[in-house]
Amino acid sequence: MKNIELLAPAGNFEKLETAVNFGADAVYLSGKHFGLRAKAANFEITELEDALRYLHSTGKKGYITVNIYPRNDDFEDLKSYIGALSEIGADAVIISDPGVLHLIKKSGIRLPVHISTQSNTVNYMSVKFWEEMGAARVILARELGRDEIKFICENTGIEIEMFVHGAMCISHSGRCVLSNYFTGRDANRGECSHPCRWNYYLVEETRPYEYLPVVESENGTFIYNSKDLCLLEYIDEIINMGVASLKIEGRMKSAMYTGVVTGVYRQAVDASLNGKQFEWEEWMPFLESVSNRGYTTGFYLENADEQSMNYSTSSYYRNCDFIGVVTECNGGMVKFLCKTKLEKNDKIYLLDTDMREIPYKVEKIYDDKMNVCESTKPNFEYYLPVNDSVYEGALVRRYK
Repeated sequence: MKNIELLAPAGNFEKLETAVNFGADAVYLSGKHFGLRAKAANFEITELEDALRYLHSTGKKGYITVNIYPRNDDFEDLKSYIGALSEIGADAVIISDPGVLHLIKKSGIRLPVHISTQSNTVNYMSVKFWEEMGAARVILARELGRDEIKFICENTGIEIEMFVHGAMCISHSGRCVLSNYFTGRDANRGECSHPCRWNYYLVEETRPYEYLPVVESENGTFIYNSKDLCLLEYIDEIINMGVASLKIEGRMKSAMYTGVVTGVYRQAVDASLNGKQFEWEEWMPFLESVSNRGYTTGFYLENADEQSMNYSTSSYYRNCDFIGVVTECNGGMVKFLCKTKLEKNDKIYLLDTDMREIPYKVEKIYDDKMNVCESTKPNFEYYLPVNDSVYEGALVRRYK
């Protein structure tokens, strides 16, 4: 059987557990420093140790992002930080800058290195270079097509990872300076302000106070606003190319996003590995129920064109509310940690970790003292009387 890894995002411990519960083989996560998602909750070093201990106890792996482009004064702290990651059992670090790889080798730190998509690896010679430098894996740039990916897999001897789902960046694999220029927030140090999602006007040089609209539709102008990548239909083909790891983007997204997307791709991967037909269209409603900007195959089939852009809005679509996560199920009662208001007579769904969706009409809600409630409040635990048995970690959802 082929060896293929499904890799999911983990912006905090809840999302990490959700990724594992819904079938991830590994997760990528970050400490409080040196990663490219500065606004994610992220992990203190002791929390990273707890996360890795949990992952290893379930037979999963954890890769730590250290993928900023560091400046000169970062390296002293980087050395001690990466050394600490090695000591607590990180399965690999994800880096972008060759100076960080040089630091790891020079310092004698024994830790596998994965080369981030931020390094813009678009050809097999670059992959060979990173292999000779001692990297264990290369994460390809998101601007590559299927033939290029296949060629790289066939002509290199290192693990290849590629993105299969999630947000796309208007700049080449995220190497963006718009945020720096407009706001002073460095996208390559984890602080991107996402100016690609802004609405733009033109200003003519001799008319500095006249704002001329760039009209794309009645909804506005979003000239850099890419749809999200979705390669669900092509998972079997990608696995047969020899790709080692399939990566889902989204450390800033909710636990519901993590669980649903991981669960759907788990179904696709398992179908491929077992030689079964995968009816991908039947699973698309699940992907459309969580945060997305519309879906595109990006550069995978051919060069991305105007169909890859969202001309309606820079906001996310989502047709499902995240009600909570099941923390316990026994004796006909489901206990869940509530995320938003739930009321009597609401129609909800319990999405189990095997992607079985159970419809449920709320007739009674109990608080943690088993008192009947008319509605819930966020960040409290509640009980629902449910006849069906579900696993811990199941998602409670409400379609809009």
